[in-house]
Amino acid sequence: MELKAVTLNDREMEIEVLGENETFLNPIKQRLLADKDVDIAEYVIEHPFLSIPRVYFRTKGATKPQVVLKRTIKALLKDYKDFEDAFVRDMPKAA
Repeated sequence: MELKAVTLNDREMEIEVLGENETFLNPIKQRLLADKDVDIAEYVIEHPFLSIPRVYFRTKGATKPQVVLKRTIKALLKDYKDFEDAFVRDMPKAA
């Protein structure tokens, strides 16, 4: 995976995410939308084979986009860890 900032200012961030698709980008978008400091969030893949996927979001202005994205990624990692813990704890063991 490779990231490239396309837009970055006090309220907006747009990054290219080389080598990823909807499976990776949608949870990021959903978590960004759940953040109280985010006004809008979206990802764009113009063509699945020919374009570079991009994530765009705009904050409400109180918090810098870099801080919001870092917080979003940490929250997603916690979500996946919680899922893993529940799976190990609650699912029957394979025979």
